[in-house]
Amino acid sequence: MLENLQGKSIAVYCASSATVPVPYFQAARRLGELLAAGGARLIYGGTNIGLMGAVAEAVLKGGGQAVGVIPALLQGVGIAHPNLTQLILTDGMRERKAIMEERADAFIALPGGYGTLEEIFEVLTLKQLGYHQKPIVLLNTANYYDPLLSLLQSATEQHFMKPSNLALLQVVSYPEEALQYIACYQPELLDAKWLPSDPSESPNGEVAGSE
Repeated sequence: MLENLQGKSIAVYCASSATVPVPYFQAARRLGELLAAGGARLIYGGTNIGLMGAVAEAVLKGGGQAVGVIPALLQGVGIAHPNLTQLILTDGMRERKAIMEERADAFIALPGGYGTLEEIFEVLTLKQLGYHQKPIVLLNTANYYDPLLSLLQSATEQHFMKPSNLALLQVVSYPEEALQYIACYQPELLDAKWLPSDPSESPNGEVAGSE
């Protein structure tokens, strides 16, 4: 199935920390190897540290293309990767995210912190609202995201979001599964974001919805 990735640009969101456990680095490197083998182009945050650096190094080592998008402020502190296929400088984080979202044909989130969570939830929200129909994958290495997935399940049970919205995010355990999903992905017909507005259909007679 990797041949179906040829020419695609895949945004990868992940941690910049260099001190996370080894299994996360192994998954990042494996993802990079597979991206290169499939002829896909990596779009990522442009640094040479943490999981971000690991996935980029694996792509480049495999003869693939790695495009970094980084704010000038971060480049100035010396963490920009020096050997990328292309490095795009931005004025700030908002522009960085917008460029990555525009250039990407698909999105994968590896384990990460605030930045990774913000990025994956932004593209999820945009898909929920109908701004795009690109595949979004959560790589749940070592069950890292289990607490987050429990929270999302609770959100649906308490009517903060619709159960069908959970399907906007494909959850996998291994890089091979992430890329197989993207390779076979077909845009789906999405439900409307908003829950029923008839008070009789909503708890406590209130309009249910989510942001």
